[in-house]
Amino acid sequence: MRKALILVLVLAMALGISYLVLHKSSPGNGNREERDEPLAINSKTSAFTRSFEGVLSSYYELSEGFAKADTSRISQTARRLSVAIDSIRFDQFKADTAIVETAMNLGQSIQGEIAGLNGETQMEQKKREFNMITDQLYSLIRTVRYDGSTIYHMRCPMAFSDSSEAYWLSPTNKISNPYLGKNNPVSKNKMPDTGELIDSIHYAVPVSE
Repeated sequence: MRKALILVLVLAMALGISYLVLHKSSPGNGNREERDEPLAINSKTSAFTRSFEGVLSSYYELSEGFAKADTSRISQTARRLSVAIDSIRFDQFKADTAIVETAMNLGQSIQGEIAGLNGETQMEQKKREFNMITDQLYSLIRTVRYDGSTIYHMRCPMAFSDSSEAYWLSPTNKISNPYLGKNNPVSKNKMPDTGELIDSIHYAVPVSE
């Protein structure tokens, strides 16, 4: 009788341990590690796309102004770019809050760089501000995943008097360097086509794997 009781207790303990092990490893239990969902962009309306096209158009005009060393054109297009940035229809950009906030912060940063450009009197310092505008706009394009047209990201290997590099964006893959254009003391007008294509962006084109 005593041996039978011990056997029953042993079997009960074995069953209890088996239940706990199986329950803990079950994929449906509450201890399963939770994974964060990736941030998503749900939609961009035509109004948002048109407003962003206005930004790019003003930026390209500003770049051309630098390529021609036209200070009047630079001032005018910088003001137009500022207005275009203010006019981006972020209310028509449907995405996770973190993405929208990042995009809006980048827009504000661009405005700060435009103000800096307008405040500079030396062409080289204006070009340094233009380089900063380019960096911020490139980040903004990638943040909102602009899909209206292909944008080419270019690099100038020796944009300034200290031979440091700089970047610009272009609607074509043709080199028209805003840093080494007309009246540049380094290039002596001989290097407007100096530069290299770093990247091209067009989110409307599916990436093949």
